[in-house]
Amino acid sequence: MEPRLTDKPNGWALWPLLVFLGLFFGAGVYFTAHGEAMGFYTLRAPVAILPALVLAAWIAHRRKVDATERLLAGMGDSNVMLMCLIFLLAGAFAAVTQAVGAVDAVVGLALGHLPAGWVLPGLFLIAGFVSLAIGSSMGTLAAVVPIALGVADATGLPVGLVVASIVGGAMFGDNLSVVSDTTIAATRTQGAQMRDKFRENVKIALPAALLVLVLLAVLGRGQSEVALPPSASPWLVLPYLVVLGLAIAGVNVLVVLGCGIVLAATFGYCFGAESYDAVRWASDIYSGFENMVEITLLSILIGGLAELTRASGGLAWVSAQVARFARGHAGPRSGEASIAALSTVTDVFTANNTVAILISGSLARDIAERHGVTPRRAASVLDIFSCVAQGLIPWGAQILLAASLAKLSPLEIAGQVYYCWALGAVAIVFIAMPRLQKPSATMEISASRRAK
Repeated sequence: MEPRLTDKPNGWALWPLLVFLGLFFGAGVYFTAHGEAMGFYTLRAPVAILPALVLAAWIAHRRKVDATERLLAGMGDSNVMLMCLIFLLAGAFAAVTQAVGAVDAVVGLALGHLPAGWVLPGLFLIAGFVSLAIGSSMGTLAAVVPIALGVADATGLPVGLVVASIVGGAMFGDNLSVVSDTTIAATRTQGAQMRDKFRENVKIALPAALLVLVLLAVLGRGQSEVALPPSASPWLVLPYLVVLGLAIAGVNVLVVLGCGIVLAATFGYCFGAESYDAVRWASDIYSGFENMVEITLLSILIGGLAELTRASGGLAWVSAQVARFARGHAGPRSGEASIAALSTVTDVFTANNTVAILISGSLARDIAERHGVTPRRAASVLDIFSCVAQGLIPWGAQILLAASLAKLSPLEIAGQVYYCWALGAVAIVFIAMPRLQKPSATMEISASRRAK
């Protein structure tokens, strides 16, 4: 029998997430203020979320929802399990490539061709290109962050800033890519064509990216003299090139990372400075897994918390508030602002931009039709603001993966993802600008209504 889900909005269902955030960030601030160098690691996130899960289960029980069933369904969701597999394989890939000297080889070659002061913009563009080609910010981070860490060590640039630049580039490409799951979800829920949504996105994403490139160039000017790593065989770069090539070709990210792990070990055995055998390879793979234990546990538990919140009516309450605002204001700008708010808040509470788009897509389409927003604009705004939120929330998968690979607190990265801040600011300005409704836009809205 299908467990009961409530359709009634319930603002109390949002409290468990607020409890988790209050405990985790509150403890981090407290211990940091009292001199702990790793204050945000004193109370680990997978432990801080446990009281929130208890509260969420109690609220679900009070709403006559099968809390156990919903918790397990959320924890075992296919998207959550996919993320966990990516985390584990990304950790193994990073550990093996580091052990065989591949990172040093890439850094040595890259720094020899990048002009001084252009390391940060270069890394942003590399991440943006890879993400645009493969449509996956997670896959991009798994492949590029290990390289970025070596660059940070060699240049003396702050690790948090370097990794945040990679995250920004990954979100830039993911948001624009026509093969991204967020693009597919946004266009399908809004009844828009991918090419039309891409054209709308470029108008906003490109100015934001240009602003960030200038900012990163300024921030990178003061880097210390480059300290090149010890020389390593250029052949060790090939595993990265193969991984990027397979990803661009559209191969599944799990297959890509698996191939990368095997190739890195093979080239390490043939060209590494030290002997590299199967025993050490197995040890490095497990070491990479261990580095990802915390993020894997947290992702599973967040999946359960998000499902309990949804099943108890928390997201329905958010949707109801946005719909109420939309009904009280007329015109395309109010409609776009409502869609932006809906997408942002839903992503904050689900910590997954694709899931946020799928959950809010139907209501967003209703708002768009009521306020005369074209499907292409609705899809663009829906995708952009889920991207903005996802690139900034410290409990989102992208920030967690980058933080785990870099061994940093998520807060050290989240505040420096300047692309997402710029994207949100440019998008808000774009929404606020008055503009005339073209005849083609009216026809597009009419066609969308007929298709629905």
